[in-house]
Amino acid sequence: MFYGKKGFKALILLIAVVVCSFVFVPFSVYADEDGLYLGGFPAGFVLNTTTVEVVGFCEVLTDDGMNCPARDAGIRAGDIIDKINGEEVNKTSDVNEFISRDYKKYEITVIRGTETLKVPVNPVKELSSGGKRIGILVKDSVNGIGTVTYVDKANGKFASLGHPVSSQDGKMFDINGGTVYGSLIYDVKKGVRGIPGELRGAFENGTVIGKARINCSCGVYGSLAENFDCSKLIKIRKAPINEVAIGTAYIYSTVYGKEAEKYKISIAKVDAGNKDNRNFVIKVEDKRLLDKTGGIVQGMSGSPIVQNGKLIGAVTHVFVIIWIPTMVIKGLISRKYLEKENNFIINSFVGGKLAEAGFSFLN
Repeated sequence: MFYGKKGFKALILLIAVVVCSFVFVPFSVYADEDGLYLGGFPAGFVLNTTTVEVVGFCEVLTDDGMNCPARDAGIRAGDIIDKINGEEVNKTSDVNEFISRDYKKYEITVIRGTETLKVPVNPVKELSSGGKRIGILVKDSVNGIGTVTYVDKANGKFASLGHPVSSQDGKMFDINGGTVYGSLIYDVKKGVRGIPGELRGAFENGTVIGKARINCSCGVYGSLAENFDCSKLIKIRKAPINEVAIGTAYIYSTVYGKEAEKYKISIAKVDAGNKDNRNFVIKVEDKRLLDKTGGIVQGMSGSPIVQNGKLIGAVTHVFVIIWIPTMVIKGLISRKYLEKENNFIINSFVGGKLAEAGFSFLN
């Protein structure tokens, strides 16, 4: 799962993992199997969004004391600044530029949930700089830690995460490029009942994996840095869903340091026709991984899954399921399995022996 430097709030699932097989998404070329390498190593993502979000406010020192025009006007944290006096705002620098202009009146158009509001604002003159200010803190990027799934060296591309980078309300971010850095995992918060687990990592700003180009339902895809070194990676071939079988498989993931390790899992169910491309369920079997993490935790999204020496999918995220009957009704797992293994579900999102997965090759 992709998570921010402080981690995203999440619930926990203690049972199985679902995986997607390969579909095709719009890009430029098919993954070249002669230059395909297995991922499993961590990455730090800094993605430029196409929106400017209000994240806070600050007081502006003026001749009349401290003021915060934006807050006084009714703007709220979480609002998306769409326009200022009718001009589109696409990046944080646009806000200062438009506010600095000599208008008689200032009107900020914000998007708040499903509403679009026009808010009159009266900028004030900052005492120290003499510039116009409205006392607002904004951002136009998101960042976090995830896992690279594969590298297509022949075509200079990579794929990661297996799921889109989304806002807290589940809306997928439109991105305008971004940079993907090398990363170092230095700690693991183990997933246990009622407490979400996560990998804790640090960006290596001097190591660039590549440039992010696409954020879609199957993950983040991008252009590989020309000097990216594949010498320590494993060459791999891909397999379609019809080659995936119930039984033993392996997940490659990094839970400490920078290099991926191989862990045993089992594929418990295959659903080739799943409309969301979540085509099979896996269960973590490897005691080493369970001892380290408790199962699948945040930051492991994109970890590749290999069966019979071929790449078949990648971990994404787990089901949000509260009651056992829901899981049984959806056909994700049998009641007999739950009773036999003494497994049960609590409010869940990440962490544990089960989770969702899936991703696509570039097209």
